[in-house]
Amino acid sequence: MLRWFRFFSAWPFWALHALGWLGGWLAWTLSPAYRRRFLANARQAGLRWWAVLGAVGHAGCMSAELPRLWLGRPAPVQWAEDQAAIDAYGSGKGVLFLTPHMGCFEITAQALALRFGAEHGPLTVLYRPARHAGLGEVMALARNRPGLEAVPTTLAGVRQMIKALRAGHAVGLLPDQVPPEGMGQWAPYFGKPAYTMTLGARLALQTGARVVLIWGERLSFGRGFRLHTQALGHDLSPDLNVAVVQINQAMERLVLVCPEQYLWGYARYKTPRQDS
Repeated sequence: MLRWFRFFSAWPFWALHALGWLGGWLAWTLSPAYRRRFLANARQAGLRWWAVLGAVGHAGCMSAELPRLWLGRPAPVQWAEDQAAIDAYGSGKGVLFLTPHMGCFEITAQALALRFGAEHGPLTVLYRPARHAGLGEVMALARNRPGLEAVPTTLAGVRQMIKALRAGHAVGLLPDQVPPEGMGQWAPYFGKPAYTMTLGARLALQTGARVVLIWGERLSFGRGFRLHTQALGHDLSPDLNVAVVQINQAMERLVLVCPEQYLWGYARYKTPRQDS
């Protein structure tokens, strides 16, 4: 697998995105279950099919761009709004960056590490170790780089995140990812109960970290990515149950900014798996 990743890592983004766009539509065409889930999730958010149709191709782009992002030359990145990140780092507290499955979330971590790592310390991100040995090898090479530390979804990994925040560093999470059973709670997401991780809220409440929303917009014709940041806008409730709902609401607002780049095919409302 590493050989194929190295091969595609030399491709320009326009070619990878073209390949990914075709792959996204192929998956849409061949999988009725995927189509139903995609459209049902969009309807749950109050969106018509034409408002999210572009997300079919973007889902393919999200996968196709990984070889270049992980093993290739640095991606072109521009910052649309960065004041929220600057203010959060300047507070002297830890910073908790939250991003949904929207646009390119791999580039958000890389861009933050490159921009702020030297001055403010590394960004710690959580990842689930790959079950496929070949993919695990690629991920190990790709996700640990200067200014960026990847930790596994284990108790030891969570402790590292808490340690980083208490040291005034930053961590990154995807709070709309369904956690294993026992590591979340049911909370409304676009008006429907979804099993939601409590980790983001716990980290913020335990460490006093500043919460910043971030997402990486995928630009057309392989021109790279545009980074958007914004402050949460309010303090999280000290009640964990309420804080989890507040984070879900923040993710909803962010998704509706650019629904054509959200991963609507993700099984957000599934029953959580049992972690072995």
